[in-house]
Amino acid sequence: MRQAGFTLMEIIITIAIIGLLSALAVVYLIGSRDKARDTKRKADIAQIGRYLSLSCFMPRGGPGDYDLAEVAAEIIITYPQFQNFLSNLPQDPKTGTNAQTNYRYVVDEQNRCALYANLEYKDEPVTLTNLNVPTPGGGQGVLRSASEGWNGTALYFQFSN
Repeated sequence: MRQAGFTLMEIIITIAIIGLLSALAVVYLIGSRDKARDTKRKADIAQIGRYLSLSCFMPRGGPGDYDLAEVAAEIIITYPQFQNFLSNLPQDPKTGTNAQTNYRYVVDEQNRCALYANLEYKDEPVTLTNLNVPTPGGGQGVLRSASEGWNGTALYFQFSN
């Protein structure tokens, strides 16, 4: 009479299949996490970019590239009525802090500006093919730069007037 139960080989095969499925799920979820953080970056940049690009703020340091925290602090000093709007700044979900948001603001001599962030998802489609650096007046979309940014890709999302 044979006893009911599983053989050692059946248990090993079952464990191997579960391990393989788990590995595939982890690989898929890593890409999803990168995409989710990029979605947040794009929403943050578009929201605050609409405000900043209405009339590009020229920092005391003149034309250049600044962290959003620096620009917001200077705007609050110059225009205290905007403190409520700028006191809780968005920041990069992976690398940002209160002191350094890793959302960048660039303004040029013609008083054109752009707000941009480095993306994380490596397969993000490029929509600004005529740009290779974040550019004031360059429009809204994703561009590919020659060098990698703080999130490990050469892809950037910018919002510009």
